[in-house]
Amino acid sequence: LARAASATPAPFGVVIPTEGSVTALAGRRRKGKKTYGKVNINKPSASSPVIKAVTESEIRSLFSLWNNALATGDSRIVAKRYAKEAVLLPTVSDTPRTDYASIKDYFDAFLLKEPQGTILEGDIRIGDGWAQDAGIYEFTMGATGDKVKARYTYVYVFENNQWKIAHHHSSVMPEGIDIAKAITEDEVRGLFQLWNSALDTLDSDAVAKRYAKTGVLLPTVSDVPRTDYDSIKDYFNAFLLKKPQGTILESNVMIGTNWCQDAGIYEFTMGATGDKVKARYSFIYTFEDGQWKIAHHHSSMMPEAQLEPVTTSADPSAVVLEDKDVKSLFSLWNDALATLDPDAVAARYSKSPCLLPTVSDVPRTDYDSIKAYFVDFLKKEPQGTILESYTTSGPNWCMDDGIYEFVFGATGDIVKARYSFVYTKDENDDTWKIAHHHSSQMPEEVVPKASLEAAVVEA
Repeated sequence: LARAASATPAPFGVVIPTEGSVTALAGRRRKGKKTYGKVNINKPSASSPVIKAVTESEIRSLFSLWNNALATGDSRIVAKRYAKEAVLLPTVSDTPRTDYASIKDYFDAFLLKEPQGTILEGDIRIGDGWAQDAGIYEFTMGATGDKVKARYTYVYVFENNQWKIAHHHSSVMPEGIDIAKAITEDEVRGLFQLWNSALDTLDSDAVAKRYAKTGVLLPTVSDVPRTDYDSIKDYFNAFLLKKPQGTILESNVMIGTNWCQDAGIYEFTMGATGDKVKARYSFIYTFEDGQWKIAHHHSSMMPEAQLEPVTTSADPSAVVLEDKDVKSLFSLWNDALATLDPDAVAARYSKSPCLLPTVSDVPRTDYDSIKAYFVDFLKKEPQGTILESYTTSGPNWCMDDGIYEFVFGATGDIVKARYSFVYTKDENDDTWKIAHHHSSQMPEEVVPKASLEAAVVEA
């Protein structure tokens, strides 16, 4: 940029402009302005320093500044690495972050994983007052030891005498979500035997390890959803005292891309007592770390077995809702969405809730964190419709599982997702609140790599 002969050297990235250097810059820029959002990244200012020619290694070192900010664990420091009018398109959120507050909000959650990044591949471009670094980086999550690759693009601009991030786009590696693991129906049914064999060991640790990292267990004889290793292990500490062994009586199998489902009726023989118990079951398996694990396990009493306990309940005030009443609870939540008030939505959840949202890895387990999630989600103006619904009811609790579809008024987009709601009756005001809400992307939306390659060949 107007090079060393026409400028006096100054600290990294800045030179004091001379008349010749400014004229040269202005002359080049008249050929066309490049704009980014509200930021004109090529327009010179009479009061702004002229940026000297920087090297690719200096641009690459800007990533280290950002990575070092991550290492502090302070979302404020990370957010300050971004320009005043920056745009962050993060890996696990559909919501563009376009100011300091929203960028900080994203890193409030992300930094809980204790991430540290390394650039594996990168391509650098340098322009007048801006630079771009795009490629592939890998993060090691200190909190879990997980390693995650992603594609990245950084656009840097020179602002207030330092380089800042004007644009940051991070996206999941396509290869990480599109490779399908083939499995047959018989093999799906065989996965039950792995779980049943773990029961036979009478070791709750062995059973809990059959579940995925973010597995959900909705057990037969507990109103509490189990959503992590410790709580799943805790359930089996008690259940294994009965020495259970299961047999599948009826099975219906579905297979998708890196997921499969087995739903039907199983029967347990309790070795400790000789009792036999039938129950309805649903297992959803996902392929994780090279093996099939249980991502969702729902077990419920046979409806006929529920009739007697309902009429002889120790609590005469206990309520068992009919199917139509369970389904109507969704409308209360959906009506709260329509208000676009995050407080109104958060108020639909119980005092000790668990929300596992579609586009966030962070479980929301209290009012404030649930409200924070809906602050962004409601900007899309969502309205939902249930397409498929499967309900289960017990004394003062009920569950609705299935598929819902959202129309986003802000964009017109239509999105399907799988859902599970567990409702409980509030003891104080007799209203029904959401104790557990799990929403996940439709597996069919994950396209096998082979299909993508075939499409390219056909094209």
